[in-house]
Amino acid sequence: MTSANLTRDETAARSGDIRLDTVEVDLDVRDAQDLATQTFPTSATLTFTATADATWLDFLGESVDSVTVNGQPRDVQWDGARIRIDGLAAHNVVTVRARGRYSTSGEGLHRFRDPVDGEVYLYTQYEPADARRVYPVFEQPDMKARWRFTVTAPAGWRILSNGAETSREDDVAGGVRVAFAETLPLSSYITAVAAGPYHRVDGEWRSDDRVVPLGVLCRASLAPHLDADEILEITRRGLEFFEHAFGYRYPWGKYDQIFVPEYNLGAMENPGLVTFTEVYVFRGASTAAQHEGRANTILHEMAHMWFGDLVTMRWWDDLWLKESFADFMGAHAAVAAGGFPDAWVTFASRRKGWAYVQDQLPTTHPIVADITDLEAAKLNFDGITYAKGASVLKQLVAFVGEDAFFRGAQRYFADHAFGNTTLPDLLTALEAESGRDLTTWSRAWLQTSGVSEITVERDEAGVPVLTQTDPRPHRLTCGFFAVTDGRLVRQGAVQVDAVGARTPLQDARAADIELVLANVDDSTYAKVRLDARSTDAVAARLSSIDDPVARAVVWAALWNSARDGDLPVARFVEIVGEHATRETNIALTTDAITHAAVAIGRYAATDARTPLADAWLDTCWAALWAADPGSDAQLAWARALGAAAARSANRAAEIRSMLAGTAAAPAGLALDPDLRWAWLVALAATGHATAEDADAELEADPSAQGHVAHRSVLTARPDADVRAAAWYAAWDDETLTNDHLAATIAGVRAGDRRDLIADFDDEYFARIRPTWAARSIEIARRLVVGLFPDSESLDGVDAWLTQNQDAPAALRRLVIEQRDGLARDLRVRAAQPAAP
Repeated sequence: MTSANLTRDETAARSGDIRLDTVEVDLDVRDAQDLATQTFPTSATLTFTATADATWLDFLGESVDSVTVNGQPRDVQWDGARIRIDGLAAHNVVTVRARGRYSTSGEGLHRFRDPVDGEVYLYTQYEPADARRVYPVFEQPDMKARWRFTVTAPAGWRILSNGAETSREDDVAGGVRVAFAETLPLSSYITAVAAGPYHRVDGEWRSDDRVVPLGVLCRASLAPHLDADEILEITRRGLEFFEHAFGYRYPWGKYDQIFVPEYNLGAMENPGLVTFTEVYVFRGASTAAQHEGRANTILHEMAHMWFGDLVTMRWWDDLWLKESFADFMGAHAAVAAGGFPDAWVTFASRRKGWAYVQDQLPTTHPIVADITDLEAAKLNFDGITYAKGASVLKQLVAFVGEDAFFRGAQRYFADHAFGNTTLPDLLTALEAESGRDLTTWSRAWLQTSGVSEITVERDEAGVPVLTQTDPRPHRLTCGFFAVTDGRLVRQGAVQVDAVGARTPLQDARAADIELVLANVDDSTYAKVRLDARSTDAVAARLSSIDDPVARAVVWAALWNSARDGDLPVARFVEIVGEHATRETNIALTTDAITHAAVAIGRYAATDARTPLADAWLDTCWAALWAADPGSDAQLAWARALGAAAARSANRAAEIRSMLAGTAAAPAGLALDPDLRWAWLVALAATGHATAEDADAELEADPSAQGHVAHRSVLTARPDADVRAAAWYAAWDDETLTNDHLAATIAGVRAGDRRDLIADFDDEYFARIRPTWAARSIEIARRLVVGLFPDSESLDGVDAWLTQNQDAPAALRRLVIEQRDGLARDLRVRAAQPAAP
């Protein structure tokens, strides 16, 4: 372990010795427009009390130029990650002057040049511990401070931070110097700066006697695509909802939301300056599910203004205290205030699906995790911390009652505002308001790992019996459906408290029941397994079920059964082809389409994969032409066609003709740049698009997104030398930005052409450990996961794990997870029935 990887124990000791008061940061990015300049001046002045003689500050940068302690210059003692500070007094003022490095990995101060107009943009991203890449800090969440930022930047740039601008000096040589209001107490990971010629749309939210300034920003070249009015309206609704629900005024002054390029996350909850991926600026056609997803993210980050920013976990063990709550609140507020009544349907399909996959890995962990260091924290932003935690909170709300839950949240904020907490602090507030003892619930759901699998079987007397593996206490509803006029219609339901392995449903016997659906309202967290009769029923009539939540539970059950090897891939794909074309919820349509493609690529038997891929391409083609013009379904199937065409070339000529304009596209389908690139990547993967085709498309779409897609097209061409060059570039070309690296990896893997890269398996395992040591964790993670060999054997990965038991725990976790995925692939392929 290097000194950059801070541990829980040493940071706890540091916060016991140091009480931080203020931090003044001064950044100078006047040279940012010169891409040859890789560094920038930075300084931090920290005031704090101390009970120890010495401590350290965290900094990952180019150099530390000077250290001053209480007015006295000190020798620089810096090992590349920690600056030793000694000779401390009871009250201290420490100033460190240094040089940071501009980032192209999305960590720290990221710099991006827009290929459209040549403009340069900066933004910061820190969670969990990358503020130290920009200025010297105490990099741990329980050392909050009041922050004052001053930024010097090129003239004409917008400059933003958490606080409002308080002063501006326009006569600074080569730029402008802007100071910002002191913040209320914040952890370092949610401080933020952005600078560049961003396009801005202003708004405001009025509440009682207050006016909260709102801003929505993006790159200038994206301004024509920014639907700021919709974003501002959701923002106003969300602020109104959360202030009322949490009983605590929004405390951070202004509320800017900025969409930034090459962003590694969906968004980040920096108070007063929330950052979002540019994926949420829709350059072309977009579905209702995309708008719902953006609204959910806006509301998720807004919930963090209270859960996470106002009250912050003490250490990353309790990351769930903010992420689980924000994930739950995103869906809850989208329904209650955001104008998206089906948000819980999407949650059931997407967020829970993510959690179920994560919770079946050998590296799964309790929601309240044991996070010993920062590398472990980085990898715990996962489906357990977010989606399982949110699922469990949904159960808790049902258990204690919504009113009591929100009263508990209000008490929690009132008691701990601007402080740090752990699990008992939250439980105490909820118990006080609900009158319930939550100890047993917490032990069963927050402090254990794994997912129960629930099945309803029918005994010889026709009495349904609910069984569960890995038993936990569930309160759930079982729905019973019969066929009426050709439709599956719910005839009744039984609510049951299931605690043990078997629970008879005594009041539910009916001979004509075709579908028995456990967890019909998605109220609990469990994998649902359908019995044979129920599977036959949904195979015939899934799309006839009226309730979209029930359909989401069925779709999830089918997908889990397919990826477990119980439902043959061919049958699953057949069901998707039959019912996704009739599905009325676009999120469910999109997820079913995605799962069918994954099933063919990963789980189909080798000899069945090509005919399945060909048949699936025909399904996508037919569904595209049958969809209503301009509908969300048409767009979803057009995108699916692109994914399918990467595996089967049977429609390559038709797709090329539509792109060339020599054949008509379906009426109502806009061939916008994103869709054109997706189809072109698919054509390249099967050898039906050339470098010249890619260059011509880039000339038509010279945007940042176009440049990324252009790289994917070039690297996707099915030539062994092309794929080899791309494979080596991914590892060795450190000039690749995070997005360009992802595009390179996508090209290497395009079309599942393992035959073109199989020779690199041994070299992959030789490279991952030195890469982990040399590159940032974000870049290293992309390489380790993205280029993991899809082999026909576990021998290579097992040998590496045996020989590298002393490798960093976070690296081993990633490799173990990839091994588990490969083992599942091989196991499910072997379980497929023989071809007739």
